[in-house]
This record gives sequence, structure tokens and C-alpha cells, in this order.
Amino acid sequence: MSNTIEAAAFRFADQLRDALGYSKNTVKAYRADILEFSAFAESSGIKVVSAIEIELMRDWLWQLTQSGLAKTSLARKSAALRVFTAWLFKNNQIANDPGLRLRSPRTSRSLPKVVSKESLELVFETLQSRASLKDPDSLRDLMIFEVLYATGIRVSELVGLNLADIDFNRNLLLVMGKGSKQRMVPFSEPAQDAIQAWISNARPTLAGAESNDALLLTAKGKRIGVRQVYTVVANLLKDTPTGVAGPHSLRHSAATHLLDGGADLRAVQELLGHSSLGTTQIYTHVSIERLKSGYENAHPRA
Repeated sequence: MSNTIEAAAFRFADQLRDALGYSKNTVKAYRADILEFSAFAESSGIKVVSAIEIELMRDWLWQLTQSGLAKTSLARKSAALRVFTAWLFKNNQIANDPGLRLRSPRTSRSLPKVVSKESLELVFETLQSRASLKDPDSLRDLMIFEVLYATGIRVSELVGLNLADIDFNRNLLLVMGKGSKQRMVPFSEPAQDAIQAWISNARPTLAGAESNDALLLTAKGKRIGVRQVYTVVANLLKDTPTGVAGPHSLRHSAATHLLDGGADLRAVQELLGHSSLGTTQIYTHVSIERLKSGYENAHPRA
């Protein structure tokens, strides 16, 4: 077994995917980060994992900082390094874990982009008008928008849905979230109507040998991808006051509108599949900012 950093990076990624249940996107990002670190280490004359020290890790991150890398990306690379060295230490490939002394840069947390209820109503009116013609693309777009907003699920969770994951009796979706964690998510009656219209009137015309049980299909009968859903949502939102925004804005909007309507924070946490309540609390800040903005615009002495 090679003890080079580069070789270890691939074994590390395999472990993240197969044994630890990390998501496909996280595995891909972490592997790329460690390979990038490996190239930096080699340029410094270091090839083997046993030679990794805290100074080398800090030098790499400092160089990235000087290149103008965003703090969020820098934080992820720091996290990748820490997970990597912890894995090396656990597997007896290094004598101690230098990642324990590595700190991530503080990231400035910006408030998520939220689509107003008025803007969403306009989009839904447009989609429902198009869908009345029973065009497969229009029925698909309506279903995408209804489900994303009704459930607050991630776009990766949407494209991963299968027909068997839908419980029409209880209006629930079985969703596979981050870390291969499953959860049940309720959906609205308009979302139910959109799903049934898609399944009854459009999906059968597109289904083929490669469709399997996938809920959402492309014109070629294959499971739809994240980028295609992003394009659909971005095109529908670009002419609204929100401007160009992707599917995640519908997740933000669902959470914010639920809290505006009096939903319990922990219920929203469970709906979104957040492991930490602190992640969900960002939406309370959005609601407060909206309240302050409304007050300042409406109160005569604000």
C-alpha cells in the first residue's frame, strides 16, 4: 500500500463514501481538496503522509487566503484536512493528528435569498396556465416548483425521488438526505395535484428502458439532473423582484414562510433535515429582518 498523500486521498474518499455514508458531493469536494493539498505538499518536497505537519497545513491555507479564496471555501478545505488527518491517525498511518490544532476561518453568514409570497403567486399562476395545456415540460416544471416550495427539500433530494417514495394516502415523501439519512416530509394538496398530473399525463410519454422508478425524467427518459432543475427554477424566477435564484431559494422561502406563519422551529428543523437547530435558526433572523423592514416602511414614525 502506497503511503503517499495522493494515494491516501483516494482511499480516504472511498472510506467516506462506502463506510461513513458521506454524500456524493461531499466526497467529491473532499477528495479534490486533499488532492490539491497533496500537490501543494509535493511542491514543498513532501510526498508521504507521515511527513504531514501542522505548519504545512497552515502554509497551504495561508496561500489559499492570499489567492482571495472565499471564506466558505476556505472553511470547507480546513474541514477536509481535519477529517483527512483524523482518518489517517485512526488507521495508524500517522503517529499523531495535526488537524486537531487546525482552526477554520470564521465565515460571515449572509441571510439566504427568500422569494416573496407575491412573487411565488405570480410564478404559480404562470405555471398553472402552461400546465393546463398538458405539455410534459410544463407539467414537470409545475411539479418541480410545487414540491420544492411545499416541502423545502434540497434539489438533490428532489431528483433522487422514486415513484415508490410517494405516499398519496398520507401526503408524505420518503426523502434520502445528507449522510444517507431518510426522513418523511409532508407535502401540500397543490403539490399532490401537480405530482399526480405529472405521473398520469406526462411521465408515461417519456418513460423508457433507463427510467427505472425515477419520479422526474428528462425528454430522453432518464432521471433528471440537478443542473436541469436549477435552470428551470432560475428561468422562472429571473423576471421576479427576487432576480436569478436557484432551487435553494425555494427551500429558504418555505422555511421562512413557515416561521412567519407561526410554525415551531424544531418542526421546521425536522422538515428541512438539519442535524443542528442552529442551522435552522438562520431563518428566524430572516423573519426578524422582514419584520423590521415592514415596520420601517409602514410605521409613520419609524
